[in-house]
Amino acid sequence: MTPNAAWRPGTPHVRVDDVALARRCAIGDRSAQRDLFLRERRRVHGTLYRILGSNADIDDLLQDAFIEVFRSVSTFRGEASLGTWIDRITVRVAYAHLTKRRVDTVHLSLVPEPKGNDLAADERAMTREAAAHLYSALDRVPAAQRIAFALHVVDGRLIKDVALATNASVVATKVRIWRTWRALERAARRDPLLRDLLLVRAERPTPGDGAESR
Repeated sequence: MTPNAAWRPGTPHVRVDDVALARRCAIGDRSAQRDLFLRERRRVHGTLYRILGSNADIDDLLQDAFIEVFRSVSTFRGEASLGTWIDRITVRVAYAHLTKRRVDTVHLSLVPEPKGNDLAADERAMTREAAAHLYSALDRVPAAQRIAFALHVVDGRLIKDVALATNASVVATKVRIWRTWRALERAARRDPLLRDLLLVRAERPTPGDGAESR
């Protein structure tokens, strides 16, 4: 490990180069800002994509997120990793977008691709249609619940990491995910494709289990 990539003593999850990079960005160093953008662009795009289930607005939201990152980077003090700090900004941008937009139909061609290349064409089409039904149902739940569910269930993040990204407690995060599960299960009673998709992801958090981090 090079000195620039060393870990800050006493804060095992924060790299020294995170703080140095943030400081350079804060004083308007264009090279540092470009480095930060290139380093975190995929992370921000992925977070937005999993929350929204569509690429339709991502270019604009990606730009909004980095405008806010560079506007606020002087406040970064290294209490968490720079990536986690950027996650919080990305979530706020996604939340603002979800709360002001109208419920739109999610296009099948824009929902996340299933993992793996071993699915037959008809199975891939069915999975994509089921994912479209999922995001259509998520359009009908509160934004905070949708974001917690998408980060944990769709993106596969630990609940404790979702809580950090959304600036919420572990218990509150579990409750949000649980409420989303309940809403989706109600929708699935009228939607066989959604029901089958939920069966694949049958494990759900129990509200009140604050010590758990799954």
